[in-house]
Amino acid sequence: MATGHTDPRRRARIIAATLDLIADEGVAGVSHRKIAARAGVPLGSMTYHFGGIDELLREAFRHFTDHMVALFDAHLAPPADREQARAAVADLVHALSEGSGRDLVLTQELYTLAARRPAFRELTHAWTARSRCHLERHFDPGTARQLDALIEGLILHRALAREPHDRELTLEAVTRITATGR
Repeated sequence: MATGHTDPRRRARIIAATLDLIADEGVAGVSHRKIAARAGVPLGSMTYHFGGIDELLREAFRHFTDHMVALFDAHLAPPADREQARAAVADLVHALSEGSGRDLVLTQELYTLAARRPAFRELTHAWTARSRCHLERHFDPGTARQLDALIEGLILHRALAREPHDRELTLEAVTRITATGR
């Protein structure tokens, strides 16, 4: 394995290992030593690339929220009209709730951290603002705000339910929320 400055992907591997560790053990299980071992880097790399565990967590969650906004973009950029946008939102809910569960766990870990620590709350505010921008391409700002909350709730309920609701119910809920406005 490359070392030092000859390893240009080291920082990215540390961030990826941090997210993997959070997904497996939660934020409470994060330590420099565990992350370095997962990333396959010397322990000293942790403080070389990040000023501390909070900076690393912020950067890892920033990377995660970028990933989530990219998923919103992939689903919500193509629709040409309101009906297609509704279907795309339903598809997004089902894609995120039927996946590996990693994104769901990381989302909840970020929300829990943000509820306790205002510095992380800024990440969630920025994330929701970016998500709403995608929704506002198709819906007015008030509807986009309600729809954003609905998406989060539907994803969580579907992912954790013994018998998740079907796509038709998701589409019905999205249609009801988006029935007014532009």
